[in-house]
Amino acid sequence: MHALLQRLDQLALRVGHASAWLSLALVLVTVTVVGLRYGFNQGSIALQETALYLHGALFMLGMSYTLARDEHVRVDIFYRRMTPERRALVDLVGTLALLAPLCITLLVLSWDYVLVSWQRLEGSADAGGLPLVFVLKSLLLAMPALLLVQALAEGLRAWLRWQGHAAARADDGEGQGWS
Repeated sequence: MHALLQRLDQLALRVGHASAWLSLALVLVTVTVVGLRYGFNQGSIALQETALYLHGALFMLGMSYTLARDEHVRVDIFYRRMTPERRALVDLVGTLALLAPLCITLLVLSWDYVLVSWQRLEGSADAGGLPLVFVLKSLLLAMPALLLVQALAEGLRAWLRWQGHAAARADDGEGQGWS
């Protein structure tokens, strides 16, 4: 059971580490856009859209990593005062009743939208824009799919903790393996 949990966590951690490089690319593209605009009085729709695509990809691909690292936003006014077993139950119910259904709903509702975009090989509506809108829209499927895999890991981890077992998070190389 713990090996499965680690494998599920590792997917989110690997995607998160890979997508972190998008932040560097985003900074470089943004500096280029600003430099061209104010230094040379030149604009580039393609570069501006590249920044937009990178920003979207960074957030969409980073969600499962954030959940895997337990760094997501949580209103913990009551949560922090609960026993570990009660926290595990709250996490389990939240995952099963809220997170998993949301991910499934996003997958179902986005499927046709993304499919049509791929069929048309949808590109930018702006002259000089990127011809890759269909790739960007694919993140509408990738994000909930990755989040659903991590929801499975979180639900399993919460179940184990609720049953009184230790359920450590996978270590992502930053020394943050914890129970």
